Amino acid sequence: MTTSSRAAEPAIARQQARLRERLPFADRQDFEDATRGLIARRVPGAVTAEDGRVVWDGDSYSFLAGEAPDTVNPSLWRQSQLVAEQGLFEVVEGIYQVRGLDLSNITFVEGTTGVVVIDPLISTETAAAALALYREHRGERPVTGVVYTHSHVDHFGGVKGVTTQDDVDAGRVPVIAPEGFTEHAVAENVYAGTAMGRRAAYMYGAALARGPQGAVGAGLGQTTSTGTVTLIPPTLDVTTTGQEETVDGVRMVFQMAPNTEAPAEILIHFPDFRALCTAEDATHTLHNLLTLRGAVVRDPHAWSHALTEAVDLFGGTTDVAFASHHWPTWGQERVVAFLEIQRDLYGYLHDQSLRLINKGWTGTEIAEYLELPPALENAWNAHGYYGSVSHNLKALYQRYMGWFDGNPAHLWQHPPVEAGKRYVEFMGGADAVVDKARGSFEEGDFRWAAEVLSHLLFAQPDHAGARVLLADTLEQLGYGAENGTWRNFFLSGTTELREGQFGTPTVTASADIVAHLTPTMLFDALSIQIDGPKAWDENLTIDVRLTDADEHYRLRLFNGVLSYTAAPRRTAADVTLTTTVRTLSELAVTGLTPDGLERAGVQVEGDTSALRRLAAVLDPGDQDFPIVTP
Repeated sequence: MTTSSRAAEPAIARQQARLRERLPFADRQDFEDATRGLIARRVPGAVTAEDGRVVWDGDSYSFLAGEAPDTVNPSLWRQSQLVAEQGLFEVVEGIYQVRGLDLSNITFVEGTTGVVVIDPLISTETAAAALALYREHRGERPVTGVVYTHSHVDHFGGVKGVTTQDDVDAGRVPVIAPEGFTEHAVAENVYAGTAMGRRAAYMYGAALARGPQGAVGAGLGQTTSTGTVTLIPPTLDVTTTGQEETVDGVRMVFQMAPNTEAPAEILIHFPDFRALCTAEDATHTLHNLLTLRGAVVRDPHAWSHALTEAVDLFGGTTDVAFASHHWPTWGQERVVAFLEIQRDLYGYLHDQSLRLINKGWTGTEIAEYLELPPALENAWNAHGYYGSVSHNLKALYQRYMGWFDGNPAHLWQHPPVEAGKRYVEFMGGADAVVDKARGSFEEGDFRWAAEVLSHLLFAQPDHAGARVLLADTLEQLGYGAENGTWRNFFLSGTTELREGQFGTPTVTASADIVAHLTPTMLFDALSIQIDGPKAWDENLTIDVRLTDADEHYRLRLFNGVLSYTAAPRRTAADVTLTTTVRTLSELAVTGLTPDGLERAGVQVEGDTSALRRLAAVLDPGDQDFPIVTP
């Protein structure tokens, strides 16, 4: 049931025209900053893996020129033009960035003998391409250090494209990160990684064609690369604000910023360069308090205070601020003003949301009616290209109040399929719903058309008329969205309805990340996969002995729960596995069959049927679960 894209409806065209009149498009400062210091572009802009697969294609955004068509919100079009700028740029003499080769930026800080790399992108292929571009124009400097600003994959996944585990192990390349980095980096990509990856495919428009009626960017960056994700754990933790480290002559003063944009995050001041790396706490967009791919709700109160602290610590000694996304800001006064706008943005959302919560407003009500003050609304860097005011305010409500809005009528609602059947019956049947929804569509009330048609599709997922009209409706909502990830979600829903499910092109729990699971994190990852009802009647025990760590764990599957303990046990287990920490983590990939364990070099003693029984009740996630239909 493939149909072609439609033009923008008159209601969307009128919205875009109003935005062109209202927003300060004559302000071109961002365009000057985004191209300042350009040394060279990478030609071609595509990056391929060893097998020839394209893992990044910056050239596919070459259509982003001129005025925005009616199928793209003009504010998002402007942001995408800026973010698509690609190449090697000088921030100040001695600090260089490659931008536009992945969702994030990679930064090179020149030291005495080599270069310190900050945030090596998502994929080894894009990180290696960025390093090659830097070396082509700045010389064959060795990598003498790596810094991860925080625990999201677009800031560490390409590390093996710029250095090796051997160089790190030999002490030639220290790896610096905030305290708690590895635990958060691994857990986020494993525990709910399947569901997050599936939704990330929507969020970044993985299946969308690039163009004015498809993907134009994600606001924070254009999209995610799809190459090889790696991880080298830190060798040096940053634990306190004011901690100073020198690597290859590069002095760095760190500010701890936990529970801001990431649970483990640091800002970095380079006193010798009068430069501040704001990581991802101050970028040219309103960021996410709750990313649409799913995560724990972030704390805007802590975020706002971290930016106040950054101004207090570094505002008087900083001439340029650069981040792990977007373009730098130059000039001490402009840097401070930029940080203060970002600070006030998160502080305003937090404080005003709580004020309204305490007046009895619900999350959806706050999201609909709370407006930013004019000073923030007119600041381009406060616009919701990645996070949005709407979904961030709902996240704030969730953070403080949870899912329940206090109305008892919402305490025990029917799930979507059962609710959908009842809505359709109440509204006079499926065909009547489609007719009424078509009227809403033609009137430009796309939000309502999407809501009622979604009820219909959950009641009758094969209703052809509903699928066509909902696809058209989501498409129009995408055309109107200023937020890049909203656009991608709407248009990905359109794609799924028209062409079918497209899976999860992005990688979450890569083998390299899984290899760094601690024993207890591995046991937690297994326990999440237990099919509870299938395991109700199971009762088995497994001992795990780790020879290189002198650790001993007892796992028990009972009452449908896989629990574990390190406390001594007097009774023998059904089966005992003797291995090393590294080999144990690899079992998350190779599996638990006796033959597989033997090939991995794991010593097995006892009743091997216990392993088969455990493997039989494991229920891994589905990387292609439906989203817009049941």
